[in-house]
Amino acid sequence: MREGNEVRSLLLFYPMNGEPQIQALEQKVEALINTEPGLFLVEVRIKPSNNIKVFIDGDEGISIDKLVHYNRILYKWIEENRMFPNDDFSLEVSSPGLDEPLKLYRQYLKNIGRYVEVTDKEGVQKEGKLISATETSIVVEEIKARPTGKNKNNINGQGKGQKIETVQHTISFSEIKTTRIQIKF
Repeated sequence: MREGNEVRSLLLFYPMNGEPQIQALEQKVEALINTEPGLFLVEVRIKPSNNIKVFIDGDEGISIDKLVHYNRILYKWIEENRMFPNDDFSLEVSSPGLDEPLKLYRQYLKNIGRYVEVTDKEGVQKEGKLISATETSIVVEEIKARPTGKNKNNINGQGKGQKIETVQHTISFSEIKTTRIQIKF
């Protein structure tokens, strides 16, 4: 729309609940990264303070240089499209850190072999190594140490007389509330 010589974005006419802005940003990010098939958009979040967080990941990771490049392009695009009144926004473009839960199938594929903590929708947690992922479920291998014989009262499972048990859990994506990477030393 034109108002005098000023170009105004139609996004200004949407309610400020963030959804139209999120959809517009998702489309822009997808368009930016579509030439690099190893990259994918994980999530776009907008806080009430207009702090925009864009999480981009890659099957082989993503460099800081690329994230900076995308940040500059998106920042300019947001300003040009006047998505926020008075350009009152901040923008962070990053890869999801270890504190961010896995959200997409491609993230699960990328993290096969790493230790994860899976919380199901009922709050039950399972920890173990992510063994595999299909489009419908994951397999997590849990290693349990069970006291045996004289040490049955050994509740922490340490010491002599332990039986090591490996259990594989197949967990449907529809049952998962969150999956977080665990750092094991």
